[in-house]
Amino acid sequence: MKEIKSIGVLTSGGDAPGMNACIRSVTRAAIYQGWKVYGVYRGYEGLINDDVKEMTTESVSNTIQRGGTILKTARSEEFRTFEGRQKAYATMKKHEMDALIVIGGNGSLAGAQELAKECDIPVIGLPGTIDNDLYGTDATIGYDTALNTIMECVDKIRDTATSHDRIFFVEVMGRDAGFLAQNSAIAAGAEAAIIPEDNTDIDQLATFIGRGIRKSKNSSIVIVSEKDGGAMHYAERVRTEYPEYDVRVSILGHLQRGGTPTAKDRILASRLGVASIEALKEGQRNIMVGISNDDIVYVPISRAVKWDKPIDKELINVLSILSI
Repeated sequence: MKEIKSIGVLTSGGDAPGMNACIRSVTRAAIYQGWKVYGVYRGYEGLINDDVKEMTTESVSNTIQRGGTILKTARSEEFRTFEGRQKAYATMKKHEMDALIVIGGNGSLAGAQELAKECDIPVIGLPGTIDNDLYGTDATIGYDTALNTIMECVDKIRDTATSHDRIFFVEVMGRDAGFLAQNSAIAAGAEAAIIPEDNTDIDQLATFIGRGIRKSKNSSIVIVSEKDGGAMHYAERVRTEYPEYDVRVSILGHLQRGGTPTAKDRILASRLGVASIEALKEGQRNIMVGISNDDIVYVPISRAVKWDKPIDKELINVLSILSI
């Protein structure tokens, strides 16, 4: 196996709080090993267009507390093509990068897998997404911060809901994963969470109306995953089917992606960054570095992006019990 002397690092897809802490960790851990580090700007698009700069320890000073990503991020349609990936590989060869570390979510890691397969290069994925939907890791970088952001927003919305005797449907991110919705509902004391994983034939809205609206409650908060019409869909149903209730919608949107990362996200990002360099030293390739029961784990990228990460059904039970 070729000895590694130089690596590239990039962030791809949606930004997540803690990505800068991860870039910092990867950069400094690699320099500690005596390796060169190249920061690739604007994700795979930057790799195609040679938007690359050598990183130093100073490059990542005073970044651990910053949200977003100093390397910028973008989605790249060209990288989805074989020709685009060959251009990206040409940039790697030009700068003599021996391996690539990709910080991102499902699509970003799937792209890394394609590049690794076609060009026979070591690639390490690091789970950077607020959705927490990558299989094989208990938590993803940015998830804890987003969860806290949602909780703080819902706490504020609760004040208005209570003052006006209203039902608020609060839409959160997560796409096909309900981790943010379910856990923020528990943390914020919401009456219900409507999530993709709870996809039985039972009408989740009817269940909530039948169970959640009681004489002892003059307001309710329902956290809704953004899938299938999201909060607007359910609010419209209430207006049509249960017109006696006063309904409002709050869509939190990109608010959830921003902000200073929590201590938990900074520590996770730092650990995963160092572990990615350790993995390369060990000769690992085409794996995602994750965390399980507070231990670092290596998961094949193919498994991380293809397997569905199950939500703990006990969480659904907990919310049901506590929302009486």
